[in-house]
Amino acid sequence: MIGNHIIGFFILAMMFANTSAADKTTLDSFDSNPSSRWAFISDQVMGGISTGRVTFTSHEGANYAQLEGTVSTANNGGFIQFRSAPGEAITRNATGVFLRAKGNNQRYFIHLRTKWTKLPWQYYQSAFDVTDVWQEYRLPLNTFEPSSGFMPRSPSAKSLTSIGVVAFGRDHVVNIQVEEIGFY
Repeated sequence: MIGNHIIGFFILAMMFANTSAADKTTLDSFDSNPSSRWAFISDQVMGGISTGRVTFTSHEGANYAQLEGTVSTANNGGFIQFRSAPGEAITRNATGVFLRAKGNNQRYFIHLRTKWTKLPWQYYQSAFDVTDVWQEYRLPLNTFEPSSGFMPRSPSAKSLTSIGVVAFGRDHVVNIQVEEIGFY
């Protein structure tokens, strides 16, 4: 009897895993020249002193982007990121962002910009905490918070213009690897 329950649970888990994978649209798995699609940006564009870089690596058959550096809130700064434009075909029916990541046991953010976020300090953000083990994170669009009170309450999938993986808001050492990112 217990064996049948375990087998039933296993079958349900496999069905869920298959439907979860089917509802995702990958933006990038960091192969085929990802540096042409992603840009590194830091608070130095506005006088901050945070430093870092994004590198694209292949290790043991896996491709990933690695964001490394130091975030400093001195001089009104406080971020480093790598960012890309997702394109409407990928985001049209999205209800959330997914990524497969690991890192140095810190909190990181996904920042989304839309056609309504015209000023550099306008974005929507959602946080996630990485561990040193690869895992998938799912961030529903309705949980993204606007950086300003003069923006719509949550981002619209149809109006997304960029997505960024961001180390933000506090002094800390950054080390996050992202193996896959996209929308669901």
